[in-house]
Amino acid sequence: MSEQKPDLDPEMPLVSHLAELRTRLLRCVAAVFLIFAGLFYFTQKIYTLVSLPLRQYLPEGATMIATDVASPFLTPFKLTLVVALFLAMPVILHQVWGFIAPGLYRHEKRIAVPLLVSSVVLFYGGMAFAYFLVFPLIFHFFASVTPEGVSMMTDISSYLDFVMTLFFAFGVAFEIPVAVVLLIWIGVVDVAYLRKIRPYVIIGCFVVGMVLTPPDVFSQTLLAVPMWLLFEVGVFFGGMVRRRREAEEADESRSQPPAPLP
Repeated sequence: MSEQKPDLDPEMPLVSHLAELRTRLLRCVAAVFLIFAGLFYFTQKIYTLVSLPLRQYLPEGATMIATDVASPFLTPFKLTLVVALFLAMPVILHQVWGFIAPGLYRHEKRIAVPLLVSSVVLFYGGMAFAYFLVFPLIFHFFASVTPEGVSMMTDISSYLDFVMTLFFAFGVAFEIPVAVVLLIWIGVVDVAYLRKIRPYVIIGCFVVGMVLTPPDVFSQTLLAVPMWLLFEVGVFFGGMVRRRREAEEADESRSQPPAPLP
């Protein structure tokens, strides 16, 4: 007997679903716009803050430069828009949750909410990890290997593209526990298999660290070790979720009445 969905809303026609989707998208856009409007006055200060990890390692007398005419305005503007998008992420995920929640089973809702919350926290944690720990290492390394006679004067637009790429990369990398729990929960892999491939996962973490950080062992380890630990956290909680789901399914099967005899 298939599981019922007692908490589902009445079935809605396609037009109603599209109208609801439009409403929720407009709420997301409005949240980003309102946050951006509140931050617009501070665009220059926001860029100054984000560029601090590089500027503190520039040679004495050196500054960042703008090679395009409009870069002094457009680059902080673009950064502030991205910051507004990141800060609005809880609102955006709440709207996504509100749209998909009516189509989920009750036990799926119980696991989906913690995963949504933890994904936001982990993404912000990855960005903070990159800003406070990785950026100083990277820029100190780049400044130390600058050839003699070459002035390190980074373009502000190129710097923004570089740090945004790393912010996104580290934010996604810190989603490893969420991805592992999801894979275990839906039955794609099991805990025993993930434990079996642990050596390959550790090697993969160091490979990713080698690609995303300067070519020195310290900074590579600084990324690889947290990624491995996050994998272990995902395996631990994934095993708990899987055992709980199996117990619920067993209880449900025992509580179902026997099928009538033909």
